[in-house]
Parts: sequence; C-alpha cells; structure tokens
Amino acid sequence: MFHGLGKVNDMYKILKKKRLNSLVCLMEIEAPYVARSCQPGQFVIIRVDENGERIPLTIADYHRDRNSITIVYQELGYSTRKLSTKNEGDHISDCAGPLGVPAELDGKYKRVLGVAGGVGAAPLLPQLKKLASMGVETHVILGGRSDEFVILEEEFQGFAKVFVCTDDGSRGMKGNVVDGLKDLVSRYSYDKVIAIGPLPMMKAVVDYTKTINIPTHVSLNPIMIDGTGMCGGCRVTVGGETKFACVDGPDFDGFLVDFDEAMMRQTKYRNLESKCTEHHCVLKGGDNNAPQATQ
Repeated sequence: MFHGLGKVNDMYKILKKKRLNSLVCLMEIEAPYVARSCQPGQFVIIRVDENGERIPLTIADYHRDRNSITIVYQELGYSTRKLSTKNEGDHISDCAGPLGVPAELDGKYKRVLGVAGGVGAAPLLPQLKKLASMGVETHVILGGRSDEFVILEEEFQGFAKVFVCTDDGSRGMKGNVVDGLKDLVSRYSYDKVIAIGPLPMMKAVVDYTKTINIPTHVSLNPIMIDGTGMCGGCRVTVGGETKFACVDGPDFDGFLVDFDEAMMRQTKYRNLESKCTEHHCVLKGGDNNAPQATQ
C-alpha cells in the first residue's frame, strides 16, 4: 500500500534524532499511515523538502502506538547530509510507504543467525525481533571497521545473543563478519542465515553458507527511483530472472542472486554522485541508501 498524503505542517515530524557515530544517524518520524501497516523488511521513500531527491530507506523499527517509524541512514551524499540538518521538531516533506514485500519470517525455525555489516544492522533489527517474538532463538553478528561503526548493539541485546566483529579488533572478535560466521557455525547449528550489509559482504556470506548448505536471505540495495516498479532502475537478476527490488524484494534468496551484476550496476553513477556532492546539486539516483542502508 502506497501512502504519501498529508500536509507538511501536520505530518512527518521528526520526533527523535540520535547520532549513532560520525557517519550514521537515527531518526524517529511521525508517519501514521506507514506505521499502521508496515512489516519487517519493508521500506519508505522520503524527501527532505519539496525540491529534494527521493531517498529509499528501510524501516528499522515501527511504533504503531506512537504512529511513528524509525529510519537509520548513513551520510553518503548531498541529500542525506541535508537530512542531517533537520532536528527534532522539524518536518520532512514526504514519506511514502510501506513499500516492498515483507520479509519471509517463519516461527518453524529453531535458531536463526543474523549477519550485519555496518548499518545493515538497522534493517536486520526488525526481522530478528519479529522472529524472537515467534519463539525462534536468534543470534546476531554485528560487524564494523572499528568499535565506532558497530551500531544498535543494545537494541539487539533485548532479544538476541550478540557477537561483535571489528576489522581492527577494537571491539569483540578481530576480523570480518565471515570470520565470525565461520566461528559460530562451528559451535551452533542454524536453520537460516539473514545477511544484510554491503553487497561484497553479503556475497562473501553467501559464498560460505552455500558450502555448508544453510539457507540464506539477503536484502538488496540497487539504485532506486520511484519504488513502484515503473522505472526499472532497481532491476536485479535472481535465479536467472529479472526482478525489481522495490516490488519483488528487497529480500531475496541469497543463493540465487547474481551479486557480480548487482555490484557492477551499483557503481554506475559513482562519478556523478561525486560531482553532485561537490556542486551541491541533486541528481536522480545520486544518493542511494536503500532499500537497506549499507555502509
């Protein structure tokens, strides 16, 4: 269901703003239509103001009693930096959603492992929380370049067993999330893995879980513009078929995803993104944070 109605003076108010580290912010936004019906795995498209570009962001949490949703984003370009100039009490122009297909979450699993790279922790949070509420034992690996970039650990601790990996060893296990994954599967059995983060990270996770045959779902973040399947910008190849992340995803069976193609397409506008930031202009597709916000 697509909702984008409401005047700026009575909707889309920023209720909470919290900086998680030097690059990542959390915002709770009043969005009653979205909060009423969204599910884990879905996303929204926001605009900071009436002249802003469309920024797709995963719903990191939702609060039906407060008519609000939570987004977590990384300051990647002009538009997300502009979003960060907004403070509690300010409004954003638009928040359209919920978009995408809810994640496939089943209470039949005994134990599920989530693997998050950087801000991939944000879209993973509601999925594992929902599984935990269904009686599934949940574990999570939170990865980051250093201690600063490990986010939402406290939120996960409320319902999951948390393991931390940092590239420099400043927190938890020294190594990347695949190193942590290999360690955990040697000690625990898992029915499913959910991996969310940068495309190379998800590919590395899937390359390993394929060898030990643990079903693995991933959340893809291709370039996205309209979010309704019309522009075709978010097309990906899954199981040899063309899919659109906005209406067929963003979650897919990781064993079937053509990661090499997805990574090639994601870099298509890199030079334009740099120019956009340098000249403080906004280009369509120039600041892509989603459907899941990756590092």
